Amino acid sequence: MTLHLRRVQLLLLSLGITFVLLRLWLHNFPNTDLNVGAYNIHHLFTGLLLITLSGIPLAIFQGQRRWLDFAALVFGIGLSLALDEWVYLITTDGTNASYLLPVSFWGGVVMAGLACGYALMLVFLSAIIHRKPKGESNV
Repeated sequence: MTLHLRRVQLLLLSLGITFVLLRLWLHNFPNTDLNVGAYNIHHLFTGLLLITLSGIPLAIFQGQRRWLDFAALVFGIGLSLALDEWVYLITTDGTNASYLLPVSFWGGVVMAGLACGYALMLVFLSAIIHRKPKGESNV
């Protein structure tokens, strides 16, 4: 199993940038809602759709394909959208006002941070597993 560092970078960057931009946008425009008919579609659900659309190809295909790099980018965006609302929807009443509460913000920070930490831990473990013993050459 090989590590694809470009995809790790795309995942971490898209997750972090999406979280920051989303929080800034919704802090400045807290009543921005996506309504389909009578239903309010939280960005958690949009994130789950993006995770599904991009995660399945990432799980099935391998290789150095540009569209898989794009899938990793979309996966990070979707993951950020979903994790940002996870604690918010569990701990609050789900209103726009409660999205701005500290529990919502810090819950999102912790969840996105855990996801980034998990990805970095996998990179670290991969480096340990694939490290060559001292004295072993590449020949």
